[in-house]
Amino acid sequence: MIPHSRPTLTEEDALRVAAVVRSGQLAQAAEVAAFEREVALRLGVARAAATSSGTAALELALRVLGVGAGDEVVIPTYVCDALHHAVTRVGARPVLADACAETLSVESQEVKRRLSRRTRCAIVPHAFGLAAGLESFAALGIPVIEDCAQALGAIDDGRPVGARGDLAVCSFYATKMLTTGEGGMVAGPAGLIARVQELRDYDERADLEPRFNYRLTEFGAALGRSQLLRLDQFIARRRAIAARYRARLGGLGGLPPDAAGGRHVYHRFVLDLGRPVGPAIEALARRGVAARRPVFRPAHQALGPAGYAVADRLWETHLSLPCYPGLGDAEVDLVAAALVEALAP
Repeated sequence: MIPHSRPTLTEEDALRVAAVVRSGQLAQAAEVAAFEREVALRLGVARAAATSSGTAALELALRVLGVGAGDEVVIPTYVCDALHHAVTRVGARPVLADACAETLSVESQEVKRRLSRRTRCAIVPHAFGLAAGLESFAALGIPVIEDCAQALGAIDDGRPVGARGDLAVCSFYATKMLTTGEGGMVAGPAGLIARVQELRDYDERADLEPRFNYRLTEFGAALGRSQLLRLDQFIARRRAIAARYRARLGGLGGLPPDAAGGRHVYHRFVLDLGRPVGPAIEALARRGVAARRPVFRPAHQALGPAGYAVADRLWETHLSLPCYPGLGDAEVDLVAAALVEALAP
């Protein structure tokens, strides 16, 4: 079975992690600090703070922006559940916005429709590796958190994703653009990030203000630093895979946009089948290929409200094919051929 996703690990990664284990310094220290500096430099922001997960990063970003009980945060419904969980953990109410058919994220005008006097901020993901275009959100008059979990290394109107929002968050889960195993990062202005660093560690504080144990380990940071050195290689390979899929699936239509201007890093290769994807997923599995819906389930489908027609259509018709640096050309060809066969009349 060709898996839908898998991490890209090397002997050098193992050696970097082993060196930390042998050092005996496992908790947050010099490796974490160096990783933070390197990610901040890559994003083009003043400072970054590593966390234990991307969800923890989202929660801390919301807290330092002052989001709390009685506030509303606009998030897409067509997204992973981490955004909903982070908003509810700070006591705020998630306000769901419908999806954007072009970016598979959310449009600024759709966010604008959802604003109220209680709105404190919006979270805008760069979905599946495609930069969402943050410039159009600037006129909303509310803070914007960029969710870069799937798009580290993409370019948004000439600047790295993560450089335009009031804060940016990253995830370094096993199958993200680079991995620390589990882990995340909040990036942005120095003052806000200093506050994130205060909140992520509760130990040995003079006061008892609520804080958390959201630190990244030294061996996680060592792995992340090793992976970051190869991020451009990872992106180049993902783009090559996408180009190969595009060449072999061009007759199907509904393919994702190309990487013009560096806008797409293809964390996922998502295509619109124009029909229900369930049968195709099953047919691919019978042919040894694991494919998935890009989003397990839009949030509104779990919560009950209707009125999210675009998200419902994307969930029904969009398919995510294997796309990761360790996928070989022969495997790409096998996946493409299996999909063409699966969709044949």
